[in-house]
Amino acid sequence: SEPLVSKVTYPGLESHPDHEVAVKQMEGKRGFSGMVAAEFRLSLRQTERLVASCKVFCLAESLGGVESLVETPASMTHASLPAEERQKIGISDGLVRFSVGIEDVEDLIADVRQALEIALADTEGEEGK
Repeated sequence: SEPLVSKVTYPGLESHPDHEVAVKQMEGKRGFSGMVAAEFRLSLRQTERLVASCKVFCLAESLGGVESLVETPASMTHASLPAEERQKIGISDGLVRFSVGIEDVEDLIADVRQALEIALADTEGEEGK
């Protein structure tokens, strides 16, 4: 549990509203998918710094390859929408989407942790959302 994460969206979690559907769809397969969304209690500036500071995850808007990719919808895929509209459709300033590739899971976790430390240090005094 990470205090700066307010929500994780992943169909493999029992708390996901469509978990049972995912279980049925993935029957006989190994795992669910590599797509994970996490809402951080960060400002947009901090979130942008977080994804820019990743060293294992590559910053990209297209999420689908063997390498691990990361993006922040508020300033990338949905940047043309006003903040109020983004909020209405569930795109917070702290939302980060991860496409998990073939790298070691411990390396990916360490990457997010070090990037989060940089994001927080770089923007001390900012209030998260």
